[in-house]
Amino acid sequence: MMIEDEEIDLLLNDVFEIYGYDFTSYSRASLKRRIIRLCALDKFPSFAEFRFRVRTKEDYLKRFIEEITVNVTEMFRDPSFYKVLRTEILPILGTKPFIRIWHAGCSTGEEVFSMAIMLQEADLLKKSLLYATDLNPSVLEKVRKGIFPLNQMKQYSESYIASGGTKDFSTYYTANYGQAKLNEDLSEKIIISTHNLVSDGSFNEFDLILCRNVLIYFDKDLQERALKLFDESLGPLGFIALGSKETLKFSTIQPRFKQLEREKIWKKLI
Repeated sequence: MMIEDEEIDLLLNDVFEIYGYDFTSYSRASLKRRIIRLCALDKFPSFAEFRFRVRTKEDYLKRFIEEITVNVTEMFRDPSFYKVLRTEILPILGTKPFIRIWHAGCSTGEEVFSMAIMLQEADLLKKSLLYATDLNPSVLEKVRKGIFPLNQMKQYSESYIASGGTKDFSTYYTANYGQAKLNEDLSEKIIISTHNLVSDGSFNEFDLILCRNVLIYFDKDLQERALKLFDESLGPLGFIALGSKETLKFSTIQPRFKQLEREKIWKKLI
């Protein structure tokens, strides 16, 4: 199906005016690909019918958001990144009386649980709170359940070991019917909430903010807005962690941060 840019504009305006979700500053090429894919998956004969369904059926909007927002994540993804968190960042956070960490755009929560495991191993989980937020309510339901496919655990275990983990990874979950349910003591410290980086403001002061592989889907203005929000939400000498293709370079907040040598982690200087 061919879809014109003007038609995408109309659809995005519909979604904003009717439901309050603002996708207008998302990368247009990525959005267009995903919309074309969704039209094909759900066998819409025309874009007009697809647009009508999104406008009039709120339950279909949920599917639209699921397909448009990107939910590719895994536990201990990029083990070298987690190794730096484990060896360089957590010891600094451990000197604080209380630790607040925000996973912005957390998707289905694999990274949040990875962090909870590392905090537990450093004996810091008991004085920590992890805030897991995403635009998409249905992925947050998966975070709430803490259940992941068992066949992914072998890969996650290898990444965990590569990140410096020394325990038997299977002690962190219970296997049942092809599913792995992560331990309740990890979930207890995770606060789950919908949050839209496009339109919502700061809601706490954090010591570490992780937003990995989200900003690549935003245009420059929206990236700048999100980074300013993170700056406002970060306490003095706090840390921001971004994805491998993301950077603070060329942003207005860059002068207030210093990048760690090896990873996409920046320390706030003031």
